[in-house]
Amino acid sequence: MVQGKLSLSMLRLSNATETLTSLTLAGHRKLLGLLQPYWTPGIKAPGPEAKGAVIGFGDVHTRTHLYRAILEGLAYALREGKERIEKRSGVPVTSLRVSGGGSQSEAAMQLTADIFGLSAIRPHVYETSALGAAIDAAVGVRLYPDFPSAVRAMTREGREFQPQPQAQAIYNELYRRVYQKMYAHLQPLYQEIQKITGYPGLG
Repeated sequence: MVQGKLSLSMLRLSNATETLTSLTLAGHRKLLGLLQPYWTPGIKAPGPEAKGAVIGFGDVHTRTHLYRAILEGLAYALREGKERIEKRSGVPVTSLRVSGGGSQSEAAMQLTADIFGLSAIRPHVYETSALGAAIDAAVGVRLYPDFPSAVRAMTREGREFQPQPQAQAIYNELYRRVYQKMYAHLQPLYQEIQKITGYPGLG
């Protein structure tokens, strides 16, 4: 997800979180068909020749819409990965646990729930890597007899975000009818760009 962070930093929106929150909470009427897939040169999926793309851009879109499109692209990619895991494992994913800095954004959490069509729950602390290390240490010094006991005592769920039906329906249509078809249409063009310019290198 580093590329997504770089894309966000390039926009340099000083009040992006607040603006995105107000934009997202305005509801499905503001979903204006701007898509920016999470693709960066060299990734294995959808393919090594894929590069960034933005489609659907019009005169109604602002930098804030681009900001949200980046977050949506990350969520679409994660949903694609979830579906791949479900297909291989035969086990459905029924809810999401979201941590890290991005989980502190109400808007990012809500659009994640909407795009996945699942409840998205953030823990009571967002630095879960540090929490995991603390749990390891607590068991190591015998504050708790085992990991299940430590996890029960040291973790709890925070806020839960439920999908909004109207936004979920639109995101699902965009995902199925547009996002999942984009790479197949753009792949030959990416290959031609690589042949002409040598970028990205394939070796």
